[in-house]
Amino acid sequence: MTREEALENVHIAFDTLRANKLRSGLTILGIVIGVTSVIAVASIIEGLNRFVQMKVDAFGPRTFFVARINAGSRFGAISEKLRKRKFINYEDAEYVRSSCPSIKTATAFATRAFFFGETNTISHENERVERILVRGVEAEYADALPQFAAAQGRFISRYDEEHARPVVVLGNDIAQSLFPSSDPLGRTVRLNGKLYEVIGVLEKDSGAFGGPGIDQFAVIPLSDFRKNYPATKEIAIAFIVDKDASVEKGKDEVTEAMRRRRKVPTFAEDDFELISPDFISALWKQLTGALVILTAVISSIGLLVGGIGVMNIMLISVTERTAEIGIRKAVGARKGDIRLQFLFEAVVLTLIGGIIGIMFGGLIAFAVRSLAPSVPAQLSLIWVVLGVVMSMGVGLFFGYYPANKAAQLDPIVCLRYE
Repeated sequence: MTREEALENVHIAFDTLRANKLRSGLTILGIVIGVTSVIAVASIIEGLNRFVQMKVDAFGPRTFFVARINAGSRFGAISEKLRKRKFINYEDAEYVRSSCPSIKTATAFATRAFFFGETNTISHENERVERILVRGVEAEYADALPQFAAAQGRFISRYDEEHARPVVVLGNDIAQSLFPSSDPLGRTVRLNGKLYEVIGVLEKDSGAFGGPGIDQFAVIPLSDFRKNYPATKEIAIAFIVDKDASVEKGKDEVTEAMRRRRKVPTFAEDDFELISPDFISALWKQLTGALVILTAVISSIGLLVGGIGVMNIMLISVTERTAEIGIRKAVGARKGDIRLQFLFEAVVLTLIGGIIGIMFGGLIAFAVRSLAPSVPAQLSLIWVVLGVVMSMGVGLFFGYYPANKAAQLDPIVCLRYE
């Protein structure tokens, strides 16, 4: 087919659509709905995936955690086997530091949080903040997790840890709430009924999707945490593999050290979890998997309805233009030419629906990002291309039968048709 013939087929297709505007509009509605749902949800999920990955990358490729139970396990029922595991000890971090030459630093930390069924309250004069997270840390914690660097003042020091000093580093939101118009450094706050001196304010980080972020943390020395919250048993260790050592070698050293420390038999499986920050993105993908499947089902129904509509309108068009088909065959048009003409019309019809769906999907993504900045929806080129390909594929699939039916018509019968 030459370029001129292709342009002529496209021109005929648009003329046919203009001649039946209402019918064409109703026909492509299913295509629009299907493509819009795919583009909108895909844009939202892709934006969220990038956001989650950015949070994960902030930990660095050499940062890992040791915990009794994988955090992802808390979303479901914890098996009896996991519940019977021994708790991580505060001293385990020091053992890892001293016995693993490939480890740059290792530090224990513990958290008291509302999602563990614990209540925390911090106040200053008439200001009060609830549902905060209290974390006990060692001085090395900020080295292991730079996200906890102090934006004002300083972080917990070794002296604070050795003397269990009642000092606290506040998350940005907590500091703003307690001291809206004054400098929090050096002031005294009441944390769960005990007095603490504010020595620093953390870098601002509001967290992801409305969940708790660094802004909601109050950080105190781990020794003070142990003294005041002896009932908190879930301890974790953060460690960084030295830049001159292999990551796998560092992980193996920590695994062996923890097995020795916990007296795990030689052929028994580990009774602790070695966790990479990537588990966050893996967990997120599991959570969004159901949403992707649901979207695929909804969009498939929309595209199916749209495709049936396209087939229906093309069959009607073949019947209405029977005489035209006869004339074209009489002046030399071949079966392939007739088939191609009607396929062009079907593809143009669905392509218009796809373009409109992409525009609507992009608008929805923009609206979501504008109204809810914590949901960074982002329309990418790959989904635009996929929307175009899907709409064209529907046109080709559902348009072939009417196009082939038109191509098979007898020209003599067509010329007699009234």
